[in-house]
Amino acid sequence: MKFRPLHDRVVVKRIDAEQKSAGGIIIPDTAQEKPSQGEIIAVGPGGRDEAGKLIPIDLKVGDVVLFGKWSGTEVKIDGQDLLIMKESDVMGVIEGTVATKKKAA
Repeated sequence: MKFRPLHDRVVVKRIDAEQKSAGGIIIPDTAQEKPSQGEIIAVGPGGRDEAGKLIPIDLKVGDVVLFGKWSGTEVKIDGQDLLIMKESDVMGVIEGTVATKKKAA
């Protein structure tokens, strides 16, 4: 990727939700909500405090995170639909999960 986020921003690629309900019903794309789970693919250097000291970001590339439904700004970079959001928009990291699910296209 040729995009580097600035300050305390991160770039997230959504991870697709399941295509079936718990009862086995296939959910069409038009009825699915956008997933609020994604993989971090780029991080900025961090924000600065009042004294100008750099505060590094707690997230790293490859982390699987949860974020709010309306978080971030949707952009298309190198043909991929991505989200750019502030670190504070991320609610948490899902530990022990590898982003091996099908990525949102």
